[in-house]
Amino acid sequence: MRTPRQPHEPEDPERPVLDTVRLRRLNRWQAEGLREDLADLYVESSAASPGEEFHDRQKFLHRLAGDVQLPGFDMLVAEAEALTGCVSGFPVPRDGTWWQGFDGPLPQNLEQLTASGHVFAILETVVHPHQHAGGLARRLQERLLADHQSSLGVTLVNQSARSVCAAFKDWGWQEAGQIHRLPGPTALRVLVLPLGERTEDHPDGLAHNDRTQRPE
Repeated sequence: MRTPRQPHEPEDPERPVLDTVRLRRLNRWQAEGLREDLADLYVESSAASPGEEFHDRQKFLHRLAGDVQLPGFDMLVAEAEALTGCVSGFPVPRDGTWWQGFDGPLPQNLEQLTASGHVFAILETVVHPHQHAGGLARRLQERLLADHQSSLGVTLVNQSARSVCAAFKDWGWQEAGQIHRLPGPTALRVLVLPLGERTEDHPDGLAHNDRTQRPE
C-alpha cells in the first residue's frame, strides 16, 4: 500500500501532527533495552479491564522476548516528547514454514513471493490511543515494510479481535484466509498488505517478478 499525497489531493489534517513524530529503528538488543517502556506503551494502548493490565503487560513482555530471537527481527518506534508507537516484524523464511497450518492450498502468488524473499511478517503494532493513532500505525507499518523492500506484508489476528481486524482493513490490509498455530485449536485470520504494482492482470498487487528475487 502506497499513500503518497498527490498534488491534487487535499491536505491531510493528520500530516502536520505526524510530521512532528520521529521514527527510529531498533535492533534486537536496543528493543530489549527498551522493553519496559514498550510494555508501558502497550498497557496504555490496550483496552484491558481494570486488574488485567499486569497480566497483559507480562504477556507482551513474553512475546517480545520470543520475537527478538527471530532471524532478521526489526523494530521501528515513533517518538515525540515520549514513546508514541512501535511496530516490529521479521522476514518470512523462504522455505514456506511460516505458512504451515494454512487452511487449504496456499495461493500460488503468496508461495512465489515467499520463495523470492519479499514477504515480511508484522508481529506487533502498538500506538498510543490519540486521535491520530490510525495514521501513525499506518505510517509505521509502511515504513518498516519499505525499509525491507517487501512486496507483501503479512500478519495474524485472532478471530475474536474484530476491532483489530477492522483497523487493519482500514489501513489497506486484506483477508487472505486462516491459519492454525499450536497450541490451541483456534484459527487465526491471515491479513496481507500487497505493496506491488497493481496491473490489469494483478489488480490485487500480488504480481511476482523474478527480477526482484533476492539473493540467498
